[in-house]
Amino acid sequence: MSATPPPGSPDTEAPRAAIGRTQTTTDQVTAVPVKLLQATLNDAAVTPAAGDPLPPLWHWLYFLPDATMSNVGPDGHPKRGGFLPAIALERRMWAGGRLTFHDDPPRLGDTITRDSEILDVQEKSGKAGDMVFVTVRHLISTPRGLAVEEEQDIVYIAMPTAFRPPPPVEAPADPAWRDPMTVDPVLLFRYSALTFNGHRIHYDRPYAMDVEKYPGLVVHGPLQAMALMEAARRHMPSGRPASYSFRGVRPLFDFDTVAIHAYARADGGHDVMTVNGDGHVCMKATVRWADS
Repeated sequence: MSATPPPGSPDTEAPRAAIGRTQTTTDQVTAVPVKLLQATLNDAAVTPAAGDPLPPLWHWLYFLPDATMSNVGPDGHPKRGGFLPAIALERRMWAGGRLTFHDDPPRLGDTITRDSEILDVQEKSGKAGDMVFVTVRHLISTPRGLAVEEEQDIVYIAMPTAFRPPPPVEAPADPAWRDPMTVDPVLLFRYSALTFNGHRIHYDRPYAMDVEKYPGLVVHGPLQAMALMEAARRHMPSGRPASYSFRGVRPLFDFDTVAIHAYARADGGHDVMTVNGDGHVCMKATVRWADS
């Protein structure tokens, strides 16, 4: 087990020296974040009560970063260092992840524990320049045992001089179902606040456009992942998600017209995607159902 440097401290190690670094945090599953996310997702669900299970992915409302203002960087993220390696590349993105959901989820009122470990750090070069990929594993436990296994993929790249999106991926034809999704600056602000995500690309338009060279405010990857999961659950009300994977394909912006497309899989699961008004896939996810 390697020690975690203090937040904001310089990390002179090579990035791969962080592999094996661990961190344990605890939190309380309270009702207010759940109620506020319901409102943010325009969900008229009943008021959450003690003992209610958290929907899949909603553990992202907890274990929030708590960097003081003096330890926040110019992009709004906590300064480099601490648990994650202090990688010099300026732009950081949550690129995707994989989750397994056990039978007994976290419930309102639970004290939950997250055991985190850096599994891998890979330095690569490609058409986009130098990149560093960091894979982090989180094990979420309740007093009843392990509830969620999660791996997150975080990518670091240099700050661009112009917006250069990846080649577009066309959404497949004939989805099993298609739902509209409304995105706007208020939605992005609310989700940033709920997850204590200070990254300025989600709410500070001049910063997003002038510094990080995006054409508008960026829709959070986790927000898209949650919207895809919630849509799948609405269409499969008797299903229980057993696993979920997602990856960002193309940035999605606050000015985009957005729809959620779903496609049945041969294994009984569903591929679900956010698709912009040009018909391009922005995030692709796969949900597999228990007993399917």
